[in-house]
Amino acid sequence: MAHILVAEDERDIRELIHFTLMFAGHQVTQASNGAEAVELAVQVKPDLIMMDVRMPKMTGYEACRQIKQNEAIKHIPVVFLSAKGQDEEVQTGLQVGATAYILKPFAPEELTRRIAEILAAHNAG
Repeated sequence: MAHILVAEDERDIRELIHFTLMFAGHQVTQASNGAEAVELAVQVKPDLIMMDVRMPKMTGYEACRQIKQNEAIKHIPVVFLSAKGQDEEVQTGLQVGATAYILKPFAPEELTRRIAEILAAHNAG
């Protein structure tokens, strides 16, 4: 399956996502803030990056912007996870280069399904 980088500052949520994705057969690397996510993305070159929007040190938007400016990793799809679902939040996420936006709270099956769809679309494209 895929190698997924999960950037989420709330440990409980990060662990839930980690468990859900591992259970679905994915390899998971965890980051606790945006700056760490950018650093790890360069090191591990995951197949997909999931990140929260509001994180310390660097927001998800800033991290996504940096990832999309880096030739080595700009092709990696970025999926935002956020409790904030206002249109302008979603638009900002897409403008900085995100592939998708998943709202919290989410059901583990829904998360697994959406990730599978995004990976399939990315690999087909």
